[in-house]
Amino acid sequence: MSSPRSEPATRSGPAPERGRRAPGPGAAQSRSGRWHLETDPETVERDLTRLVLTLVELVRQLVERQCVHRMDQGDLSDAQVETLGLTLMRLEEAMTELCERFDLSPSDLNLDLGPLGTLLPTD
Repeated sequence: MSSPRSEPATRSGPAPERGRRAPGPGAAQSRSGRWHLETDPETVERDLTRLVLTLVELVRQLVERQCVHRMDQGDLSDAQVETLGLTLMRLEEAMTELCERFDLSPSDLNLDLGPLGTLLPTD
């Protein structure tokens, strides 16, 4: 026979699904306690732009680190180092221009991954 279990303490609001975090700023909680997505066209466009630019910035930083690593190993000629340096500067300038065009700061691109920290390094 199984013994009766005590009821857990009540929580305010709905319990999150196992393994899922509460929705971010683009979501709101309705009266029924369920989360729904805000679908304002301007908000959706801004959030999508932010996501795309975040991914581009992540790839840019990874490429930059790989280039620095190859330069440190001495795998590249002086001409290749010069070309990579110029290319990386242009990519960074392009990212700055895109952020300005869409009224985003570099910190807006650094997504918070909860317990894992932020997506991009903060150095």
